[in-house]
Amino acid sequence: MKLELRGITKRFGSLVANDHIDLVVEPGEIHALLGENGAGKSTLMNVLYGLYRADEGQILLDDAVQNFRGPGDAMEAGIGMVHQHFMLIPVFTVAENVMLGHEKTKGLGRLDLAQAREHVRAVADRFGFQIDPDALVGDLPVGVQQRVEIIKALSRDAKVLVFDEPTAVLTPQETDELMGIMRQLRDEGTSIVFITHKLREVREVADRITVVRLGKIVGTASPTATNAELASLMVGRAVELTVQKDAAQVRDGGLEVRDLRVLTSGGAIVVDEVSFDVRPGEILAVAGVQGNGQTELVEAIVGLAARTEGSIRLDGSELVGKSVRSILDAGVGFVPEDRKEDGLVSGFSVAENLILDRSTDPAFSRGGTIRRAELDAFARARIEEYDIRTRGPETPAGTLSGGNQQKVVIAREMSRDLKLFVAAQPTRGVDVGSIEFIHKRIVETRDAGIPVIVVSTELDEVTALADRIAVMYRGRIVGIVPGDTPRDTLGLMMAGATDPEVAA
Repeated sequence: MKLELRGITKRFGSLVANDHIDLVVEPGEIHALLGENGAGKSTLMNVLYGLYRADEGQILLDDAVQNFRGPGDAMEAGIGMVHQHFMLIPVFTVAENVMLGHEKTKGLGRLDLAQAREHVRAVADRFGFQIDPDALVGDLPVGVQQRVEIIKALSRDAKVLVFDEPTAVLTPQETDELMGIMRQLRDEGTSIVFITHKLREVREVADRITVVRLGKIVGTASPTATNAELASLMVGRAVELTVQKDAAQVRDGGLEVRDLRVLTSGGAIVVDEVSFDVRPGEILAVAGVQGNGQTELVEAIVGLAARTEGSIRLDGSELVGKSVRSILDAGVGFVPEDRKEDGLVSGFSVAENLILDRSTDPAFSRGGTIRRAELDAFARARIEEYDIRTRGPETPAGTLSGGNQQKVVIAREMSRDLKLFVAAQPTRGVDVGSIEFIHKRIVETRDAGIPVIVVSTELDEVTALADRIAVMYRGRIVGIVPGDTPRDTLGLMMAGATDPEVAA
């Protein structure tokens, strides 16, 4: 099915999110929509999917003008969408989520779950998915949840499929699998719109690339374009794609972790006898395939783990047994890996999110009342400094693009007096221009004499930032190696190999 957008314009008050955008996606084509966070990519696709009504312009499918009153009309016309933040009900099964909104019934109006299960199995077999139709969605890893979203879209017989930042929460292995699924769908004749800001992915899978900046199309490119060329189109300036940093100037003190064990509430060991140091003036990157204990390690450091044994000392002071509030007040900055669930209160304003852990600070509060003028001035300064694309400090944080939400979290945590900075997936879902900025700030934090821990599944990020790299596998550190260790060696260690010649 051929998709054509003509002159699509969408405004939110004085903000023009889409400015007369024209786009054509041919049948059996992967058309990448590349742009910065807040460039208007997701807004455009939400117009296509019927979630927003365009102020101007037309949507055509096979040259026929469409008038969608909502997502139901779009789905009926053959459009499916896999959202960046999954539209799934965690307490429903896979089959129940797939049939939701298109329920089939049998005698006495009972839901025909057997038919839904068979449909899930049929689509799963087509793509080689391993999915139990009766599994609760909330119990599934994010990569499998995304496959459920794909099954949902294909169950409506989608001829045009939109992937909105589909790799933002995936591991590199899951990303490669998704690329294969997209190619298979393309080869079967599905038209695909792939929204992303990751240059490697767009060059790997796209047939054509359209670049959006500040709500307008600013150019088209071939997948053979260089990363530098694509980044320049996206951001409107040359972007430094490598991290510039001097040799680490470390000193004594910092964080000391000894014989750390983290157990789930059921008693399962998820971090097993881990010991390491992070000294002032260095970045320790923790690498590994997601699910090997990195999340629980970070949670233990900031006091969130269910059960913690061993010792975690910051500048000689024991953190194990202290409350999260006490640990944050001790100078620990924390960027959680899931900004939506753990980093922000989506219904609060940008300004309120910027002081979530400082609301009682005399700089912002007096007599239990927020000092609005001071908060507004602080928020506006952070919005400008971190280039947070928002209509203003009072905008609800949940309405921002994913990357701009991440910048709110980064801005909040880096605006405090720090003795330790811990960042889990700090650039997940963030565009190249913002990645450049965040990486510079992380290096500046290290150069200010603050110990830094970065947890990332992106090996490019790990090797770019790290002075030393701790590789985790099944809850243990299999080795701590220099930051310039080759990717191949790191990959082997991430699979559990220990090499006494490189392990420190």
